[in-house]
Amino acid sequence: MGRQLALGLALASLLLFAAPAGGDDHDLTGRKAAVDDKIASLQDKIRHATQREGVLTTEISAVSTKIHGLEDDVAGATSKLEQLRTVLVLHQRKLNRLNALYTVQTRKLLFLQQQYRESVARLNRRIIQIYTSNPPDAVSVVLAASSIGELVDQVEFSNAIGRQDESIATRVKGAKLELQETRNKTRKVRAGARTVTRQISTRTSEQLRVRNSLVATQQELAAARALKESALSSVRESKEEYLATVNALLAQSAAIAAKIRASQSGGASGSGAAPPGGLGWPVSGPVTSGFGERWGRMHEGIDIGVPTGTPVAAAAGGTVLVAGWMGGYGNLVVLDHGNGLATAYGHNSALSVGVGQVVSRGQTIALAGNTGRSFGSHVHFEVRVNGNAVNPLGYL
Repeated sequence: MGRQLALGLALASLLLFAAPAGGDDHDLTGRKAAVDDKIASLQDKIRHATQREGVLTTEISAVSTKIHGLEDDVAGATSKLEQLRTVLVLHQRKLNRLNALYTVQTRKLLFLQQQYRESVARLNRRIIQIYTSNPPDAVSVVLAASSIGELVDQVEFSNAIGRQDESIATRVKGAKLELQETRNKTRKVRAGARTVTRQISTRTSEQLRVRNSLVATQQELAAARALKESALSSVRESKEEYLATVNALLAQSAAIAAKIRASQSGGASGSGAAPPGGLGWPVSGPVTSGFGERWGRMHEGIDIGVPTGTPVAAAAGGTVLVAGWMGGYGNLVVLDHGNGLATAYGHNSALSVGVGQVVSRGQTIALAGNTGRSFGSHVHFEVRVNGNAVNPLGYL
């Protein structure tokens, strides 16, 4: 883009200074009007770029503030998430140990239940055997024993076996009941631990979503800020190029104005004094825009609002310097009144005079319109003294 601007300025310079020294006033004024129109366009772009620069800077600052604010939120959410994860790991380990203990207790209980069933069955068989078998008579027992001691031992042995079977069944039953109660307690503790672990897991998941949401928002803001920073850089670059171009065009405009002053009235400067009675109004209507700064550039005349086709009168007698299309001025008429004083009438819909024609005060020189760089039908009226624009209201 910079090379294109440089090439454009070079071409403009060639067009400005390569023209023959003896070129007519029409060409000089036309080139100046074209350059001034280009300057006005660029100054509008500079104004918009400056506004855009301010908006982007404010938006970037606001986004950066939000990002910095989210940093604390993300840090807090991350810290809380890590704490929950630590607690969750501890409770999960506890639950795992309780699950393992419950499994072992269940196996032991199943074993004791089996042992109890077997001991009861054995005891039952013993009892059934005692009651169903033919009891030996006392004579047989006595005769079978070789001694009194052996007789006593046989009776005692038989009784001991019965008592042992019953004792085993009783102990196994007690152990089974005790283990069953212990396992029931473990089951309750495990259920409580599982509930707490599930609750902590849910809170951890929720906290993870909160943290991830904050991080995602922070990343989105960072991406938006990067886009705005890129746009700001582009706007600033364009603004700098516009400024460089305007500065070059202003120099060209000044050079053209000097040539106009040199050609006006044979190159002689004058006091620029208004004719007796002052200048006449070119049209009768309200002043819609005054003389002075407007949109970042100098508005070198006044705008008088009138309908299209309204006759435009010469403010004073003089000679037509310009009569034709002049870029942003649209259809333009410039009159030389002598003594360094000139007037200009822009944005006309039609012209009634030609270059070199002598006109009198009040004579119709054009019809008002909306041509060139214009936003509604009006007459752009300028007063220039030795080529420099002055406030027309001081002369009317």
